[in-house]
Amino acid sequence: MARLHLFDLDGTLMRGSAAPVEISRQLGLLSEIGELERELATGRIGPPEYAVRVHALWSGLTELHVATAFATAPWLAGIRDVWREIRERGDYCAVISLSPSFFVERLLGWGAHAAHGSRFPEVPFTRPVDPAGILSPAAKVTVMGRLCAEYGVGAGDCVAYGDSMSDVELFAAVPVSVAVNADHHLAGRATHTYSGGDLREAFALAQGTGG
Repeated sequence: MARLHLFDLDGTLMRGSAAPVEISRQLGLLSEIGELERELATGRIGPPEYAVRVHALWSGLTELHVATAFATAPWLAGIRDVWREIRERGDYCAVISLSPSFFVERLLGWGAHAAHGSRFPEVPFTRPVDPAGILSPAAKVTVMGRLCAEYGVGAGDCVAYGDSMSDVELFAAVPVSVAVNADHHLAGRATHTYSGGDLREAFALAQGTGG
């Protein structure tokens, strides 16, 4: 039976940072995004309000800013190698992230079968963000269900890779999980724990486990 590998982006594929932070870095707005990130992490705002405020913060965003943020982000080593191996095994790999879809979807070019993020309007923004299109931690499980149906696998055939509170519900829904450079929210919730800078090493922990 094929397996479906589900990867978070912020803090997981990208070590010590997040797509909104890297985008804001290009705009000179690190302090502003830092405050929004803290409000989100402490529950003072939820993902929809965060998205609306980020959209307003990025009023000057261009495709060049996004491309540069993607190119210079602190990615883990070996991402494309892992996804190539997954494909060669006949398995599937997908990214599910609360970050903007226009950033997340760039990972399709690295070999992911699917990449799902919060739906934002095209860059540069000429339309408001629709809060209904913003993903939540629970939505990660919903997206997993759709991907399972698409690829003909069950939840029991899934492996999740994540780092934070936004991955707790997904970890609870799959039999095998890898906490990658994770915070305390995933302590005791993961099948395996990895700390380091190479996704190939994290991927190796999940092999031979469950299926």
